[in-house]
Amino acid sequence: METPHTEHLSADDWEHVYEPAEDSFLLLDALEADLDFIEKLQPCLCLEIGSGSGVLITALAKRLSHNTLCLATDINPRACIATKRTALHNGARVDSMRNNLASAIRKRCIDLLLFNPPYVVTSDEELESQRLTGETPSTERNLVYSWAGGMDGRRVTDILLEQLDDILSPSGVLYLLLLRENKPDEIIKQLQKLNFKAVKHMERRIPGEHLYILKVTRTSF
Repeated sequence: METPHTEHLSADDWEHVYEPAEDSFLLLDALEADLDFIEKLQPCLCLEIGSGSGVLITALAKRLSHNTLCLATDINPRACIATKRTALHNGARVDSMRNNLASAIRKRCIDLLLFNPPYVVTSDEELESQRLTGETPSTERNLVYSWAGGMDGRRVTDILLEQLDDILSPSGVLYLLLLRENKPDEIIKQLQKLNFKAVKHMERRIPGEHLYILKVTRTSF
């Protein structure tokens, strides 16, 4: 898969939007390694939650057929704008909307779901203190919400997992990025109780972090 260009985004943009880093590129590599599966799946509707600059969903949109609709959501309005600009700059078709997780999406219709959540372990107090207020959240709040994960770095991830049954289509798949401190084995067991099968699809050690990509499908698929 081709890594999208981002030179259209300025230093000012990166002050408001999460800049692609090792976690982003690991998720991109995981998708590339699983392209045979993805293309056989023939997804009609793909969604990236927390798209940031839009690099991941743009790369996917460029690779998949024109019959696939690619969507992106983010609670940061600057990220929604950046995602649209990245898709346009790279000749891809992506619709981006400001939304909390997948709350605006019709139930059980997402065939391919991407989520690089805020996974850094922080205190819940730090996360709570950064709650968005008003229509123009500050730069600091925009960026904190892209990485601060609360206790075990899983506050947002756990919310998504509880909603997963209502999000994925019957044959849908989730690619989820996790940090070792997020306790991926515990998450796998949690997903089993929710009637999902999760496997460690890819992992990578980088300075200061050990990252995993979980591939999650329904147990009946």
